[in-house]
Amino acid sequence: MTEESIGREFMRKSQRKYHIPVVPKEGDYVPPLELPYSPEAKLIDLPDPMQVEISNMDVRTAILQRVTHRKYAEEPISLPELSFLLWATQGVKSVTSRPTTLRTVPSAGARHAFETLLLVNRVEGLEPGLYRFAAIEHALIRLDAPAEVHEQIVSACANQSHVHTSAVTFIWAAILERMKLRYGERGYRYLHLDAGHICQNLYLAAEVIHCGVCAVCAFDDDAMNAALGLDGEEQFAVYLGTLGRQPA
Repeated sequence: MTEESIGREFMRKSQRKYHIPVVPKEGDYVPPLELPYSPEAKLIDLPDPMQVEISNMDVRTAILQRVTHRKYAEEPISLPELSFLLWATQGVKSVTSRPTTLRTVPSAGARHAFETLLLVNRVEGLEPGLYRFAAIEHALIRLDAPAEVHEQIVSACANQSHVHTSAVTFIWAAILERMKLRYGERGYRYLHLDAGHICQNLYLAAEVIHCGVCAVCAFDDDAMNAALGLDGEEQFAVYLGTLGRQPA
């Protein structure tokens, strides 16, 4: 009898019968809707995404034109454009009394278990480095990362050139308790589905500001989590997307 593959075991053990719905009662622990940050942290306010000028492109054209781009122009993207991309991928439309957030992308049970980290290389108005998107505040937080974090992330991605040359790389890190507390083992499946929703929005939003995207799954999990300061168990990187201006 052959040993069961890891993939088959994952699919079997994350079937719906292992999903035990948990509806929090008053007084139960509810994970925070976003990771807390120090009161001393300086929030970098982002421009209103509704005021960003975008191409007059219909959805059908954006879908038709969407391709993966691994080569980027050296021209930076603007801070308003980054604001628009963050809104398109994790923008908070409202906070409900449950409490949950309703965002610009779907998520199982409105759990929205992802935090967006940004490896910034060429964004006007931002110093290169590692940032976190505070989605509820629609602001950025500069993270205390080592000077070599760029090289660490590129290396964790097997030195793929587009990670090195992107204007910004989006990194989606899962906060497991937000999803698993409600959905148990099946929540692991939902995390990966949710990551796909987010990245597709990045692809389509990039089209209307003349940028291109390349989704990245080929990375060393341990090295990536270490570079980002994640424990790899309760918080871990799931998906990346490099982005830059499309070459003329």
